[in-house]
Amino acid sequence: MGRLVAIKAAALFDGVSPDPVHDPVLVLDGPAIVSAGRTAVPPDADVTDLPGATLLPGLIDTHVHLAFDAGADPVATLAARDDDAALAAMTSAARVAVRAGITTVRDLGDRDYLSLRLRDVPGLPTIVAAGPPVTTPAGHCHFLGGAVDPSPAGLRAAVRERADRGVDIVKVMASGGTMTPGTRQEIAQFTTGQLRVLADEAHRLGLPVTAHAHGTGAIRAALDAGVDGMEHVSFFSADGVDDPGDLLGRIAASRVAVGITAGVAPIPGVSPPPAVMMRMPRIIANTRAMYDAGARLIIGTDAGIGRPKPHDVLRHALAQTSMIGLDAVTALRLATSAAAQACGLGHRKGRLAPGFDADILAVQGNPLDDLSTLHHTQAVFTRGTRVL
Repeated sequence: MGRLVAIKAAALFDGVSPDPVHDPVLVLDGPAIVSAGRTAVPPDADVTDLPGATLLPGLIDTHVHLAFDAGADPVATLAARDDDAALAAMTSAARVAVRAGITTVRDLGDRDYLSLRLRDVPGLPTIVAAGPPVTTPAGHCHFLGGAVDPSPAGLRAAVRERADRGVDIVKVMASGGTMTPGTRQEIAQFTTGQLRVLADEAHRLGLPVTAHAHGTGAIRAALDAGVDGMEHVSFFSADGVDDPGDLLGRIAASRVAVGITAGVAPIPGVSPPPAVMMRMPRIIANTRAMYDAGARLIIGTDAGIGRPKPHDVLRHALAQTSMIGLDAVTALRLATSAAAQACGLGHRKGRLAPGFDADILAVQGNPLDDLSTLHHTQAVFTRGTRVL
């Protein structure tokens, strides 16, 4: 039997409480936390002393793409790689994330189920995997291999294939997107009836569904179909951004997890596309309106889809949520305990508490006062193993 590990630090944020624990001792037994708080160091424990540090639950990015390399043309780069090269690049991307304290990622779109092959690799984040997103023929991200016949039989078969492969969640492209020529964010790709068939089949098999939904029509259709989550929810229109209208109340009442797309790393000379930049003030206002209405928000970055989206961009995203009026504690909850719940891991991740996985981020300073301290990583543990 291995020895206990006791981590001493200046403060601890448990993933829930707004009040930090000062001078905590966090005790680990292998991959699990056995105690957290102002307790004595067990006499037989190995001690890791991190003076001046704050301990947090490992961060959770609820929307990443490990198969995309965060380069100038991630689609072309992936297309040029065989599976072995793609897996090597995905492993490197996952290591970038974990070294930043992102100990769980939800991969919402890979090629040919490659992310499932990384789920048990030591030293990588825990990976919640969707496999190729379900899309229409020539639809958004069809090049990942998820294009299906949108008939009831075709949709059910697509869900069963994913269940047989062992995915954790089904991702469906309810609208188009910028990375796929010939598709548009504001245009729905599936009808409400088609999305309902997909959601019903996934739920029958015990799988949640999250829908990529930019346009207002796609958002409404996804809600009507009974999905569990929606990504982006930007209310994109052909020439701007729609007023959400009655959808604000419906989204809040549904308790659907809304993955707000946040996080841009500052890269000289690089900025989001003009079509996105001109819409950003209204998107921010609508996101704030969803928060004020009581919507269930989580933070996903879309890591990998371009140069401003490296696989550790979540550290930037948390501070940038101040644009929608979130304080530091709320932002940290959305990237820890709330994210864990949305990923189906709320029973074991996202909190520093007895019985939870020992996924731990230690940063120098106090992130509850200053989220820029997330860039000053002192230590990272994944399931009790120190990886940084």
